Amino acid sequence: MKQYEFWFVVGSQFLYGPEVLETVALRAAEMSKEMNASGNLPYRLVYKTTAKTNQEIADVVREANYDTNCAGVITWCHTFSPSKMWINGFTALQKPYCHFATQYNREIPQDEIDMDFMNLNQAAHGDREHGFIAARLRMPRKVIAGYWHDADVQIRIGNWMRAAAGVAFSKELKVMRFGDNMREVAVTEGDKVETQIKLGWQVNTWPVGKLVETMDAVTESEVDAQMEIYRQTYTIATDDVESIRYQAREEIAMKRMLDAEGCMAFSNTFQDLYGMKQLPGLASQHLMASGYGYGGEGDWKVAAMTAILKAMGEGKGGGTSFMEDYTYHLEKGNEYSLGAHMLEVCPSIAMEKPRIEVHALGIGDREAPARLVFEGHEGSAIAVSLIDMGGRMRLICQDIECVKPFMKMPKLPVARVMWKPMPSLETGVECWILAGGAHHTVLSYDVTAEQMKDWARMMDIEFVHINKNTTVDSLEHDLFLSDLAWKLK
Repeated sequence: MKQYEFWFVVGSQFLYGPEVLETVALRAAEMSKEMNASGNLPYRLVYKTTAKTNQEIADVVREANYDTNCAGVITWCHTFSPSKMWINGFTALQKPYCHFATQYNREIPQDEIDMDFMNLNQAAHGDREHGFIAARLRMPRKVIAGYWHDADVQIRIGNWMRAAAGVAFSKELKVMRFGDNMREVAVTEGDKVETQIKLGWQVNTWPVGKLVETMDAVTESEVDAQMEIYRQTYTIATDDVESIRYQAREEIAMKRMLDAEGCMAFSNTFQDLYGMKQLPGLASQHLMASGYGYGGEGDWKVAAMTAILKAMGEGKGGGTSFMEDYTYHLEKGNEYSLGAHMLEVCPSIAMEKPRIEVHALGIGDREAPARLVFEGHEGSAIAVSLIDMGGRMRLICQDIECVKPFMKMPKLPVARVMWKPMPSLETGVECWILAGGAHHTVLSYDVTAEQMKDWARMMDIEFVHINKNTTVDSLEHDLFLSDLAWKLK
């Protein structure tokens, strides 16, 4: 991920005199320095200025808009900052915005408080004025209130930063489609022009024949080097070395094409493998482990979302993967969903060291491909689906609880995860289907529903959250109201 930074802009005015403004600037610089040193922020917070006039605010916004390192703006009003002077800046702001409602001092100094103190410390006053104008302008924003020195407050800011970094990543994302999507599948379709306008993604197709040409140009020494990476990273549990070498050739070729075009996500389909001996299995899995997004059956939307969630959760360690709901375990009181795919589940979510195995695929009419086989680890996670509703995008996020595998499934040679959807399997499935959620998802242990809500707000798209408190009736009501609201936008 690019090392983004976030600008800290403090609001004030000339009314209080130069000494107060000097104090405000010193405190703002101190706050950003200490928050950076805390280790709770994934990106650097840069104190930029104490804005006192319409022109100063407009200037710093203009600078933020055109600075590619700046992924968002965080404001705080130490003193009273009249909100009319923020209008021009706020209406021009193109970066994610967080209103940090805090104050420099933790406690009211009972014995020392006087009018000088009150004139200097007007955050409770200033932040309300500041909040009004953002509400009046109907700005998409995050409001975080709390003492700036507290770890839980800093972590909330850090989580918002990750969502904002996902926006910056999205705006520059390129998706490479190897062939088209699977025939007759509805949910993998979508308006690529509207998607680029709204989300920034550049989604284009490259012929499978070009990939085959690139594979043919891969040298044996390059394959040998990739095989050594596989040996160091995974357990080789097959004697069919040639199938693994073929996957290595596929991975090298795909990565070469992706990198040449600056693409961080890709899709393919088993219905378009002309000239290829195997569907990329291990090749796609290892590319995902390296940070690339993937979508099976030509699903470019889930490929892009996999890359975005990987970028948002970078460094967290829980893992993020392309996923698909496969089948259910409907034992009364012990209901679970089994998630898997034909081949392509990312090893970043593995419970133990993945094994490379070779098995017949039973679909696609090609050779038995090498793939990674493993069980996903337990823990809280989310399943995310982005769908095209025709005229708008809807982001659906469901809370899930992944469990330690309680079934061996020795004849199922694929990577898989078992989980309990919230609020229960039956209600969760009904709600997912009512919302139009796709069969392909992104499963992430690293990204939270709140971060996805923040990301959707920044992108100005619809957000649906299925959680432990969701009921079918409440969701249907929310979907009805949301449909009305988005039709009016």
